[in-house]
Amino acid sequence: MLSDLYEDKLKDLEKKAEQARELVIKSLLSAGAGHSAGPLDMADIFIAFYFHILNHDPKNPDWADRDRLILSNGHICPIRYVVMAQAGYFPIEELQTLRKINSRLQGHPHRTALPGLETTSGPLGEGLGQAIGIALAAKLDKKKYYTYVMTGDGELDEGNIWESLMFAGKNKMNNLIMIVDRNNIQIDGFTEDVMPLEPLKEKFEAFGWHVLESDAHDIKQFVDIINEAHAIYEKPTVIIAHSIPGKGVDFMEKDFHWHGKPPNPEEGKKALKELRTLKGKIISEQE
Repeated sequence: MLSDLYEDKLKDLEKKAEQARELVIKSLLSAGAGHSAGPLDMADIFIAFYFHILNHDPKNPDWADRDRLILSNGHICPIRYVVMAQAGYFPIEELQTLRKINSRLQGHPHRTALPGLETTSGPLGEGLGQAIGIALAAKLDKKKYYTYVMTGDGELDEGNIWESLMFAGKNKMNNLIMIVDRNNIQIDGFTEDVMPLEPLKEKFEAFGWHVLESDAHDIKQFVDIINEAHAIYEKPTVIIAHSIPGKGVDFMEKDFHWHGKPPNPEEGKKALKELRTLKGKIISEQE
């Protein structure tokens, strides 16, 4: 059972999420490359993980009893890097090295380059299988940590995702929780145009998973859903997290063209202005 998310802490997490979005834009501007939409829409969930949900220690990233967070859709790693920096895994200034030669912060996560990363990711569809291996090891070793795995919805086009879903369902892996970034876009367009996924909930259920749904931008609701997932003992759980791609930047929101490109300097300036206005509004509403 997670600790209670009191109002003061919730306000702090919401502020951190808006700061994270600003840092994502600054990182992408420095890199001149990378993905925009997914990192922006997963800011609230990554903040919830690193500052409330995960049992982890930035000063001891290899702690044996830590929870594991696997990023299968590795292209959204700018938000993971940003939140890891906020949490104290490495200096925030290092975010400006995103995608640069010899940087620890490559365009897809490299496990041996940066302490705190559980896997190397890039090819879509592999992360769930890796997470299952980690969760299975926990059961064999009688460890109590949870394994969480983040996937994209476009990633669900990959066949090996469904092979992994079958395995986890068959083996009733109740220490495994999958989060799907349901932002409805992928690099070639909207998911339901490229390869329709619906009815997604029923498909997961048919593969033996308990299915929950959440607003990806409501931190309290997401934490409550994680608590509910922890109470499921007979099967693995998948959380369909409904998100707005490019969240917080009006000209990026719900536009699939921002799946795989960064803002140029002028666009970045506009994006930062919008995000700072949004952050100011959130702070004002909280006071």
